[in-house]
Amino acid sequence: MRRAAAKKKSKASVPATRSLRGKIALITGASRGIGLAIATALAAEGCDLIITARHASPLKKAGRELERQGIRLLAKTCDVGNERSVDALFAAIKKEFRQLHFLINNAGMSHAMAQVDRLSPRVWQDVIATNLTGVFLCTRAALPLMKRGSAIVNNLSVAAKGVFAGEAAYCASKHGGLGFTNTLREEVRERGIRVIALMPGPTDTEIWDQFMPEAPRNRMLRPQTVARAVLDALLLPDDSTVEEITVTPTAGSI
Repeated sequence: MRRAAAKKKSKASVPATRSLRGKIALITGASRGIGLAIATALAAEGCDLIITARHASPLKKAGRELERQGIRLLAKTCDVGNERSVDALFAAIKKEFRQLHFLINNAGMSHAMAQVDRLSPRVWQDVIATNLTGVFLCTRAALPLMKRGSAIVNNLSVAAKGVFAGEAAYCASKHGGLGFTNTLREEVRERGIRVIALMPGPTDTEIWDQFMPEAPRNRMLRPQTVARAVLDALLLPDDSTVEEITVTPTAGSI
């Protein structure tokens, strides 16, 4: 009898994983690639969604696919590097949902390979605006809507800790993103908000067309694999968190 009671007590003490049904998530850059894969994974768990992207047509297409899962969905175009555009997005979120449980800062861009002395200042500014300033603007606007138990996931890529010749703006934006993420985590830790640095290795998405269209896609991760890692982190019990997620192909570097 004592053994049975002890066994029962042990089972009861295991923290339960959380349910995402009815939670509200904002995913930026959600019309394709990793963003769409994360949105699809969250929708499958019953999470209501706000999805954004710069271009309306692919965003509407993604929205139609996601709505088939029976969730509430708001699809709104947004340039995350533009303060007015972000303000308009969050005005719509406040009107429709009034709160936010998950922020997935996924929107990002790269640039054609170019050494620093040949890198256009305009290209530099565009990449920094989207990959770094965009994370700041969306996070700043989201925090007032987030309570204990919420989570922020910043998609940084392994470029946040590595360097790639010819990709100075991209690498600088991702290194800066990691510094921002680590600082933010300490600022909101007491509020019970999780902050996760997502650092996937080479993933088969359209971003490769911007700087290395000949890259071997067959050796890369699938976006759905990265999305699964994010979902697993968000499903952890309330008494735990993951601070960094690094996922790399078993095939090694490309």
